[in-house]
Amino acid sequence: MEEENIGTSNIQVGMERRCFSLQDIISSWPQWLFILMLESIWLALTFFLPVPGCPTGYLGPGGIGDLGKYPNCTGGAAGYIDRLLLGDDHLYQHPSSNVLYHTKVAYDPEGILGTINSIVMAFLGVQAGKILLYYKDQTKDILIRFTAWCCFLGLISVAFTKISENEGFIPVNKNLWSISYVTTLSSFAFFILFILYPVVDVKGLWTGAPFFYPGMNSILVYVGHEVFHNYFPFQWRLQDNQSHKEHLIQNVVATAVWVLIAYILYKKKIFWKI
Repeated sequence: MEEENIGTSNIQVGMERRCFSLQDIISSWPQWLFILMLESIWLALTFFLPVPGCPTGYLGPGGIGDLGKYPNCTGGAAGYIDRLLLGDDHLYQHPSSNVLYHTKVAYDPEGILGTINSIVMAFLGVQAGKILLYYKDQTKDILIRFTAWCCFLGLISVAFTKISENEGFIPVNKNLWSISYVTTLSSFAFFILFILYPVVDVKGLWTGAPFFYPGMNSILVYVGHEVFHNYFPFQWRLQDNQSHKEHLIQNVVATAVWVLIAYILYKKKIFWKI
């Protein structure tokens, strides 16, 4: 009799989980509608907003890019909207395009249009959290859904980019926070979750160290990096400023130092919080 009760209880719990998941999907349609509306706004403004002196739908760097045809068109509609609404004085004055393409106009890689797609990316992260919540202790169901999201977002990226660097409809571009950048990064994120979930959460084979320590003091590490990134040992004069190898070594050393600092603070139970 007791075994029957246990079995009935397990069935009820399983049904509640499935119903709760289905109920959440149905009830979250306003959220999805809002996200689709945001993305429609991004696409419409990016590809159809007339920008003075620039081709409609321009996604290039401006400057000497495109043989110097559009020197003041950095970021296309994204740059134009920021300059129009915020003004040059409130924008980032030294974007990466300044070094590579000798651009002369201010451009913020985290501007108004880019914020729209950062919201979309955060919402995709919410989906990962929902999967972990609704299918708790159901490893197979969780991994199936991580795989589905990874493939779905990856296929969207393939369609947008045509598996090329610059020849697709919407190339992967972090400075623009293009939708292909969002889907590509999110696809890899779900793939990493697929790998790490059974290793960390299910089997307990890895605690997340040493990356766990900076995560416990992320605000301090972020502020510290902003304040000290121009100082040794986080940065030093490179022999070749265009060398990927030297930049890689410098960044690995800086990251290792911050991980060490975060570890020491963790051991001393010192945490910065907002």
